[in-house]
Amino acid sequence: MPDYVSSGEFTRDTNYIDTRITADGRDGYPAEPGRYRLIVARACPWANRAIIVRRLLGLEDALSIGFCGPTHDQRSWTFDLDPGGVDPVLKIPRLQDAYFARYPDYPKGITVPAIVDVPTGAVVTNDFAQMTLDLSTEWTAYQRPGAPDLYPEAHRDEIDEVAHRIYTEINNGVYRAGFAGSQQAYEAAYDRLFIALDWVAERLATQRYLVGETITEADVRLFTTLARFDPVYHGHFKCNRQKLTEMPVLWAYARDLFQTPGFGDTVDFVQIKQHYYIVHADVNPTRIVPKGPELASWLTAHGREALGGRPFGQGSPPGPPRAGETVPAGHGAD
Repeated sequence: MPDYVSSGEFTRDTNYIDTRITADGRDGYPAEPGRYRLIVARACPWANRAIIVRRLLGLEDALSIGFCGPTHDQRSWTFDLDPGGVDPVLKIPRLQDAYFARYPDYPKGITVPAIVDVPTGAVVTNDFAQMTLDLSTEWTAYQRPGAPDLYPEAHRDEIDEVAHRIYTEINNGVYRAGFAGSQQAYEAAYDRLFIALDWVAERLATQRYLVGETITEADVRLFTTLARFDPVYHGHFKCNRQKLTEMPVLWAYARDLFQTPGFGDTVDFVQIKQHYYIVHADVNPTRIVPKGPELASWLTAHGREALGGRPFGQGSPPGPPRAGETVPAGHGAD
């Protein structure tokens, strides 16, 4: 359930399990192929980041992936998409089992994405922000040939600065509006959100990507919110000044990324809508899931190539999604 301050403002608990998986194993967890399992839910924007980064970097052989269903109860995300409702590798029905394997009295929310140590069945980290940076920088030995540099050293300060504003004002901003507990808190959140969206739109009006000439971590972080904007945030979270499709620069930018291998092929619009409209019963008591919006326009021409840029820098695009990791037919923009 959302947390509020006395003014009715939604506040997010940002104290995550910050153990890191690194090349040198300094936290006790060295990067090793086959040792860990990334647990995600396609519905979740924070998990969608990890799915995208893993795919762009070609870490499929090194880091297995498990998918939770789009809905969960108050206790935990569950593996109801798997036969018998049990993850085939971890052999658990609930992600909370991996949290409890490390912290038997874990008092906080059971969140995705999470990386689990397969031999012990214990969660290592759910720090989604650091997790994808470490996949870029600590797992380089296991990345595919031609993997892009999503966190180039020369641009890290700028990426961090841009990503921080995207997180506070946009990624979390939609939640601040949607879960506001008072009219005043909602209107303040709404204003903050659209000020930030106007800021990124102005930035992207003259450059193809947020930082530099290539796709970086900052673009991944913005994309997952934009992909959910019209299906969920515009109506369900009352972020309704404009739809994404009515913001020309951001709509073209979002389509550009969506049509880039590794982005749109990870987005499951059906699961996204099921999650928000069913789980957030306090916001949507009927739990009716809307049929729209129309999705075919995600595949229309965007014209962003005219701004230059090289999506993968000196690298190359990833191949098609692996068997068992594809978005079900009819769940994307196809």
